Amino acid sequence: MIRSLESRENRRLQEANMRLEQENDDLAHELVTSKIALRKDLDNAEEKADALNKELLMTKQKLIEAEEEKRRLEEESAQLKEMCRRELDKAESEIKKNSSIIGDYKQICSQLSERLEKQQTANKVEIEKIRQKVDDCDRCREFFNKEGHVKGIASSKEVLDADTDEEKETLKNQLREMELELAQTKLQLVEAECKIQDLEHHLGLALNEVQAAKKTWFNRTLSSIKTATGVQGKETC
Repeated sequence: MIRSLESRENRRLQEANMRLEQENDDLAHELVTSKIALRKDLDNAEEKADALNKELLMTKQKLIEAEEEKRRLEEESAQLKEMCRRELDKAESEIKKNSSIIGDYKQICSQLSERLEKQQTANKVEIEKIRQKVDDCDRCREFFNKEGHVKGIASSKEVLDADTDEEKETLKNQLREMELELAQTKLQLVEAECKIQDLEHHLGLALNEVQAAKKTWFNRTLSSIKTATGVQGKETC
């Protein structure tokens, strides 16, 4: 009876021992599996950490380059603005100068036109006086017609006294002087008008240059702003 009890107890103990050994083996296997999984996870984490560190370094480098590019663009934009400002000031100064010159020449033309009209009126009056003198002079009427032109004369009348020759020569000289002065006045007027046209042409070119400079400055500034905005957007991301 006692042996039977001992035998059953031994079997129970053996079974318990075997069960414990099996559980121990299972736990050991599970521990090894967990260690392997943890090692793999740790390796993956280290690889990810290395990749993130590399990406962080690259991002920092890109950020430094972007900041340098931003500063360069800001400096270039400032230089362009200053250059455009100088060009605009120069063009505006040139326009004011040309406008002043054109105004002066227009005033000169107006004065010349007025002078020409007065000269023409004075010439008409003077010519009329000369014609009147010719009409009042018996000897002059023999050589001039009513229009003031010299008549054709016969050979018998070619010999004139000194007073008649002198008076006729004086009248001719007066006419030539008035015609010369009138021609010079007309020439000055034409030259002034040509100068005004030339200045107006240069003024138009200057205005076109100002418009082109403004457009170029606007496009460059807009491009710089877009570039700087894009860089800042990348930095924010």
